[in-house]
Amino acid sequence: MINLKKNTSIVRSSEPIGLVGGGQIGPDDLNQLLIRVKTVVAADGGAASLMESGRVPDAVIGDFDSLRAEHRDQIPADRLFPIPEQNSTDFDKALRNVDAPLVLGAGFLGGRLDHQLAVLNVLARWPDRPCILLGAHEVVFLAPPRIALKVTPGDVVSLFPFQRVKGRSLGLEWPIDGLVMEPNGGVGTSNRALADVELFIDGPGLLVMVPRYALDQVMQAFLSEQTGRWPAREE
Repeated sequence: MINLKKNTSIVRSSEPIGLVGGGQIGPDDLNQLLIRVKTVVAADGGAASLMESGRVPDAVIGDFDSLRAEHRDQIPADRLFPIPEQNSTDFDKALRNVDAPLVLGAGFLGGRLDHQLAVLNVLARWPDRPCILLGAHEVVFLAPPRIALKVTPGDVVSLFPFQRVKGRSLGLEWPIDGLVMEPNGGVGTSNRALADVELFIDGPGLLVMVPRYALDQVMQAFLSEQTGRWPAREE
């Protein structure tokens, strides 16, 4: 549902939505996204990939500096939501203006390292907007307070903190119980699953990376009633 009221999210849905960026998109990324969602939003230039695949985005959000006229002219005006301020990325503008139980994003990872870091920074700064990003080899998400992941023994489970966090784990080869993780301190890259993994985190800020083929299991975990959700960030 598109919401035109002021001070509310632009797009609201009771089901997961897709979000497409203008970065690198793998040959099967759009298909993997579109078969899992009904509503799809483009972050500025991400509209191009959707239009060229034959799908008109339900909404386009961004500063429109990379939305080409040939695509913009084919999108109904009531689906265009320009946000001209330049103090945030298009991913930031889009993510903070959608409200759904889960956002599945493609076209945000890969390419320039500074762009990827900016995307991960945004992911960590909007903890009340559950979002899974599809990468070439992995999926990335911000850990909620509690999440249970059905993964395959031996799967890589990497944990990277964007701020100081503590927690505990079940099913990891190297448990995180009692550890303090922070960007300039201890991190948890290349941990491995011994069985299904369960994480309990004391605050928002921990990014989790698992193999791409675990996408459906991660989506299921986020949509489970037992998975927590961080409160809205105060502006």
